[in-house]
Amino acid sequence: MPLTLHYHPLSSYCWKALVALYENGTPFKPNSVNLGDPDQRAALLALWPIGKFPVLSDDARGETVPESTTIIEYLDQHYPGTTRFIPVDSDLALKTRLRDRFLDLYIHAPMQKIVGDRLRPADKKDPHGVAEARAQLRTSYAMLEQQIAPGRWMMGEGFTLADCAAAPALFYGNMAEPFGDTLPHLNAYLERLKVRPAFARVIKEAEPYFGMLPKDG
Repeated sequence: MPLTLHYHPLSSYCWKALVALYENGTPFKPNSVNLGDPDQRAALLALWPIGKFPVLSDDARGETVPESTTIIEYLDQHYPGTTRFIPVDSDLALKTRLRDRFLDLYIHAPMQKIVGDRLRPADKKDPHGVAEARAQLRTSYAMLEQQIAPGRWMMGEGFTLADCAAAPALFYGNMAEPFGDTLPHLNAYLERLKVRPAFARVIKEAEPYFGMLPKDG
């Protein structure tokens, strides 16, 4: 098969790409990369010198595609399936891309700040930065609570790029800074995501690695 996804099963941004691949049943070869292995790290750097996940290799087209959002748009363009991740309607497409950016910048990024701080040595912790990240998450959660319609997906009836972005961001975000009981629409939306077959598969495949997640404190 022409497509290879270079990834790690716990990486939240890799989850985003995996959701899209599984949603349309797109054939691909998964290549789990251990960045602690010098040879595997070097191979990833040869593909994408930034050295971050995920990276998609397309042997058929001779393309290397980094970054989860770009990967999903690439799949939509060159390996389309039943689910269209970028809506055909241009106005809705623009709103979908904006929601994707919102989720990555204002939920995904602060969530990673909180989780990343847990990996720091005690004398290198950043309590102020973590407090700011938690505040950002609460603000972002409240905004989404007002925007998500009951029983629908992030942009309405169709499952899109925005849902691929939301799935890992909210799953891990709820672990880092729990939603609580005052956000019924957001809680219900995450539960719908968790039983969506594509995302349920991602979670199941990651479960053996959950013990590696950094704990609070």
